[in-house]
Amino acid sequence: MDFNLKDYLTVTFTLFAVIDIIGTIPVLISMKSKLGAIHELRVTLISGALMVLFLYIGKPFLSLLGLEVESFAVGGSIVIFFLGLEMILGIELFKSEKDVRAATVVPIAFPLIAGSGTLTTIISLKAVYSYPAMLFGILTNLVFIFIVLKSLRRANSGL
Repeated sequence: MDFNLKDYLTVTFTLFAVIDIIGTIPVLISMKSKLGAIHELRVTLISGALMVLFLYIGKPFLSLLGLEVESFAVGGSIVIFFLGLEMILGIELFKSEKDVRAATVVPIAFPLIAGSGTLTTIISLKAVYSYPAMLFGILTNLVFIFIVLKSLRRANSGL
C-alpha cells in the first residue's frame, strides 16, 4: 500500500471545500433550534458510511437506479435550494421531523454533509486517486465534521 501525501491532501481539501461544513453552520444552528439537539456522532457515522459506500459502489448504484451522476447532482442541489428557502424566508416547505433520530439522517447527514456534491466528487476523485488516499481524506473530513458539530453544542449553551 503506497501512501502519497500529495494525493491525500488533494482529496482532503477538495472534499473539505465541497462539504463546506463551516458554511453549513448557520443551517445547522437553525435546525438545532427547531429540533433541540443534533446527535453529532450519529450524523458523522451516517455521513461517513454514505461517503465510503459511494467510494466503492457509487456509480454502479446510480446506474442500477437509472440515474446519471449529473442528474443526481442536480436533484441534490434542488433539495438544498429548498432548505435554504425555508431558512431565509422562515417558512416550512418540508414537514418537520420531530424525531431527532430521523432528522439526523435527513436533512443533516444527507444532503447537507454527504450530499450530492460530496458523493459525485467522491466518484470523480476515485477515478484519479488511490483508495487509501480517498479513505484517509474522507476520515480526516469526518473528524473535522464531528468537531464542528460538537462545538455547536458548546456554542449554543454559551448564547
